[in-house]
Amino acid sequence: MQKMQNSRMSGIDDTDLRLLAALEGNAQLTSEKLGDMLHLSQSQVGRRRQRLEAEGYIEGYRARISAIQLGLSVQAFVAVQMASHAPALIRTFVRTIESRREITSAWTMTGEADYLLRVYCADLPAFNRLIHEVLLPHPAVARVQSQIVMEQIKVDGPLPV
Repeated sequence: MQKMQNSRMSGIDDTDLRLLAALEGNAQLTSEKLGDMLHLSQSQVGRRRQRLEAEGYIEGYRARISAIQLGLSVQAFVAVQMASHAPALIRTFVRTIESRREITSAWTMTGEADYLLRVYCADLPAFNRLIHEVLLPHPAVARVQSQIVMEQIKVDGPLPV
């Protein structure tokens, strides 16, 4: 019941939520297949999809690529505690993490760590270089704590729509 209230307040209905869930599960579904699933015509599906894209509910489409197949055998989460929150230093730190392909996502956090980084590297020496040659030498960084993923039990799942 709470889900419906929230969705109505945000301007989308149950059919939109089902469309979003279907696309999140497989963004390659055709309008014909989506129409069958949602009991809508292809044109109705197309109009809903365009509206959801225009309103920002759908931010884009992407393929899920296998890190292991690409030789990226080390996945880790890196918590970074800052020594300084001076705006100029923070900007250089953010530019650093944005420029590093190994860092696939980053969040600012509450709590002890200021940033949480998700990292993929080919091997432990590459991961070590990222930590000791890129992150720790940065003048704004006080401390880095890393946790290497042993096994990913649940792949990044769809949002709970």
